[in-house]
Amino acid sequence: MYTAPSAHAASIDSSVKVQVNDELLQFPEVQPFIDEEGVLQVPLRVLSEKLGYQVSWAKQGNGVLVTLVNKDMSIHLGTDEDHALVNSKVITLESSPTLHEGNTFVPLRFITETFGSAIEWNDANKIAIVDVDGKSHKPAWIAPPPAPKAAPAAPKVVQPTVSEQIIQAATAYQGTPYRWGGTTPSGFDCSGFVRYLFEAKGIDLPRTSVQMYDQAGTRVTDLKTGDLVFFASGIVNHVGIYLGNNQFISATTSGGVAIDSLSSSYWGSRYVGAKRVL
Repeated sequence: MYTAPSAHAASIDSSVKVQVNDELLQFPEVQPFIDEEGVLQVPLRVLSEKLGYQVSWAKQGNGVLVTLVNKDMSIHLGTDEDHALVNSKVITLESSPTLHEGNTFVPLRFITETFGSAIEWNDANKIAIVDVDGKSHKPAWIAPPPAPKAAPAAPKVVQPTVSEQIIQAATAYQGTPYRWGGTTPSGFDCSGFVRYLFEAKGIDLPRTSVQMYDQAGTRVTDLKTGDLVFFASGIVNHVGIYLGNNQFISATTSGGVAIDSLSSSYWGSRYVGAKRVL
């Protein structure tokens, strides 16, 4: 057989199989494929050997002229031609024979049906079943079930930081009344409020604002959320928690737990610094 480099466009589906009666054909070199016209093309050598056709090849320009003969009929086809000669009658082809991967391929349905064999297409298993004996046949190969789809990945849950958790809890207590010496949600003083929130996260702080200022954490000037901010009238006498954007929350004698600005005239004039304990 004459062979040449493929002159045809790449196949669009090479996962198909061919069955003759109950036998699944094996293609050791190249595989059948469905071309761009949706036509099943089969390697001529394997097909002709299996069906007992007499086959001859002849070089024709850059292609191949193929002749298939049985006792009743002869077919002449040229690669990349849109017609065939069947017992001297010109027949238009839905797809031409082609050279692909160095082998001659022919349209399976045209060849087998011209020689009198019907074809059944089993879509579930992608098998063309050639009924040479005139009977209907079941697929000789069953496609494995598709692999189960992987469950979509669960969305990643980003846990808030300890600072964020403390701030969330602090803002939830807005409006809680001020109580001198208070350390519970029934009423807080400033240090009792701060100590209550940090203690809930396993962080132990001194009891009073001046003790926190003297003993807890590290002094900082680049404020971050969760830092302790301190205020003084002579000595340190008030503490709050920095929220960001120049705001802080604290338990005040005038309004209970409330959010205020560090740059307000009242608090700005009393601000003495910050400590970082987280």
